Amino acid sequence: MSSVRVWGPGVGAVVVLVATGAWARGTTGDPGLWDAVRPAIEARLVADARWDGPGAELSELRARWFCQAREVFLREDGGRVRAGVDTLCMEYGVRDGALQECGGAQVPKVIRLERDTAGAYRVVSLEEPPDGAGHGAWEKAHFGALAASRLDGNADTDALETAARDHFELSADAPVGDC
Repeated sequence: MSSVRVWGPGVGAVVVLVATGAWARGTTGDPGLWDAVRPAIEARLVADARWDGPGAELSELRARWFCQAREVFLREDGGRVRAGVDTLCMEYGVRDGALQECGGAQVPKVIRLERDTAGAYRVVSLEEPPDGAGHGAWEKAHFGALAASRLDGNADTDALETAARDHFELSADAPVGDC
């Protein structure tokens, strides 16, 4: 009986550690594959991004979209890849030497890619949750409960702000305002 009392918590701790490691990794563990598909994913995100707001003001600001994807899961089967990603797209413009944040969205997506004859990946389909209610159910159905728990909604815009400052040739410490 005493061995159960000693070993029980130890086995439980090992299970928790293994599960935590799997949750934290959440991928196939192949950074080379992610490096290969990420440019195609982010290019598609930028191409699909749009703003439904006032166009005249945004053209004055030379506003454009900047997008990034964070891998949640990645599976390869032959030349086909299924990627679950947490995406962040922000629209930035510039006014009086300051970066202007004009809009943005963080949305989980399931993206399917195929390798073309040149060996590059291209997006062949993209799924995202429906507008309105039902995000949680969609995320669990498409990502699984464990991976869906990694979709925390905490977006870090630092990399996008840096890319936008570089694009607009602003200083690294240029302030960020709202459109």
